[in-house]
Amino acid sequence: MKNKLKEIFYAGLIILVALTLGLAPVTQKEIFSLKWKNLGLQLVEAGVIDQEKFENLYTARGGLSESDKEMLYGRNNRDFKITPENSGMALHMLWAFGLANKNPILEDGPMMDPRYGGAENFASTGGWTLAKGSTMDHYSMHSFVTLTDDEQALVEKVSKGIFRPCCKNSTFFPDCNHGMAMLGLLELMASQGATEDEMNQKAQEVNSLWFPQVEKKSAGCAA
Repeated sequence: MKNKLKEIFYAGLIILVALTLGLAPVTQKEIFSLKWKNLGLQLVEAGVIDQEKFENLYTARGGLSESDKEMLYGRNNRDFKITPENSGMALHMLWAFGLANKNPILEDGPMMDPRYGGAENFASTGGWTLAKGSTMDHYSMHSFVTLTDDEQALVEKVSKGIFRPCCKNSTFFPDCNHGMAMLGLLELMASQGATEDEMNQKAQEVNSLWFPQVEKKSAGCAA
């Protein structure tokens, strides 16, 4: 009996030490979740994503996982979760969606400022080489998600306050892949009833995955 009590005591002590040192297993936190439905398949069918080019890209990286394939080809993705494991795939999918989904930010915002020589000259457009045909054939050309006036106003407001460290521009000026992907994320969130606070919080969390080297203190990034 005495030995049994000792075993219980030492087992409890080991667990306590593990918890104190952060060695105990923890449940992976879900950074973000929303309805993705069949948007990946729509992007492929519209030619925004060329299936062969996209799969070749990921073949060089070890191939698409089953969850990646579901995100790309699934017909009823109820949850779109951005985690450390799939943040790269999510970046590509949201980049394609943000670039192609018809939105006034792309048509009337800073991307169209004449001093830049055309929207095709940015990393977010010229860098998307995974489409069928010219990338600009898809730029703000597809109505995958249509926002109400209130939802659009919310996207514009939030996008002006979310910055990224790679180029220090706001999401309202989505001139790089991360900015275009974030625009797509905000559009999806607004269309599904997210509040301003929820959009800012989720944007901060997702930016922490895309830019893990930068410590975030707010949705804006001053780094």
